[in-house]
Amino acid sequence: MARREHVQIKTAAEIAKMRVAGLLVAQALDRLREAAVPGATTADLDAVAEKTIRAGGGIPSFKGYAHPPYPASICSSVNDEVVHAIPNRKRALRDGDIISIDCGAIVDGWHGDAAITVPIGTVDPAILEMIRVCEDSLWAGLAAAQLGGRLTDISHAVEEHVKPRGFGIVDNYGGHGIGTEMHQPPHILNHGRAGRGIKLVAGLALAIEPMITMGSPDTRVLEDDWTVSTVDGSWAAHTEHTVAVTPRGPWVLTAHDGGAARFAALGVACGAPVEAKT
Repeated sequence: MARREHVQIKTAAEIAKMRVAGLLVAQALDRLREAAVPGATTADLDAVAEKTIRAGGGIPSFKGYAHPPYPASICSSVNDEVVHAIPNRKRALRDGDIISIDCGAIVDGWHGDAAITVPIGTVDPAILEMIRVCEDSLWAGLAAAQLGGRLTDISHAVEEHVKPRGFGIVDNYGGHGIGTEMHQPPHILNHGRAGRGIKLVAGLALAIEPMITMGSPDTRVLEDDWTVSTVDGSWAAHTEHTVAVTPRGPWVLTAHDGGAARFAALGVACGAPVEAKT
């Protein structure tokens, strides 16, 4: 089934190369989290990301991507913007805002891709709860990336965490395969019945990315042809990690510890090779 879907299956050595790109993305997001403070502009954050990625020997995945070419190194989506918002030197962050930062890097031809949603200053507790639920749903999806499972096991795990808590799950946008290109088959929705889709095999690498809202999940694309925002103006959160399916369990290539701590809390084995564990 993987061959029919043209899904790229990686060797262990290739997954190790993706880990290098993933760690660079993790480093960039660490610095972006620190830099996302009241008064900083989204263009300031973009400069931090590009400097970090290039200093680490990488190339920003997003810059020049697709048509029209994406003009920046990160997506910087504020408040009701869900994803793909373009950094702007006039867009200053304010106390009480939230920002979803999506970041990708290429190292030696291999991609890493991850996203975080960061509260700016003092944020409404209900919004903080949405961010927490989004992140926890990501880890539920990552934990479902198990050898021998099916693609929609991941989708179902995300939905089962979000739906009972009353948040909207954005449709159409979701995760994807990743490797020598940033976006590869298969597409991964954040909802659906378990047990469907391609079989999860060793060497499959996926970017899993829940996007949820405080209100309606309906979205629209703005005039810049990139920014996706909610139709009703409700705020949104977006989180993402790149994960590899291994015989030992899922290995989160964009998490510093490979996902070991969060997986341990969920009772799931981390698939990081012994020599890669920290």
